[in-house]
Amino acid sequence: MKTLKDVLSVKGSIVYSVRPDHSAFDVMREMSERGIGAVLVMEGDQLSGIVSERDVARKVTLEEKPAREAKAREIMTSRVTCGRLDLTIEQGMAIMTEKRVRHLPVIDQGKVVGMISIGDLVKTIIDEQRFVISQLEMYICS
Repeated sequence: MKTLKDVLSVKGSIVYSVRPDHSAFDVMREMSERGIGAVLVMEGDQLSGIVSERDVARKVTLEEKPAREAKAREIMTSRVTCGRLDLTIEQGMAIMTEKRVRHLPVIDQGKVVGMISIGDLVKTIIDEQRFVISQLEMYICS
């Protein structure tokens, strides 16, 4: 059974982050430039929160806050759901489904070592299923 560590070994463990004093505009620019849907809010190597596109839509756009004035600390989700390297893909999906989150920072020994999206997990499951199907087809045809 594949783990979050396996997913990060393929995906990579680059973590994009902003500081709590970055503006919502800067947060959105960072997500747009990176093609990502969420960014971590870090103070040094300490995880303070996470800001997703949903956070910006709800806490900036709907509340009509100026994006250049609203700070990441004001719009971030501070109670961040995290995963561990040893969690299986299924356990990671279960956590994300239960907590209704689409991005899961991965922590090892108190440090952020990567970020997994629900799309990363779905892709991994599909790749595994394709592999099994191809092996079964080879077995049947031989």
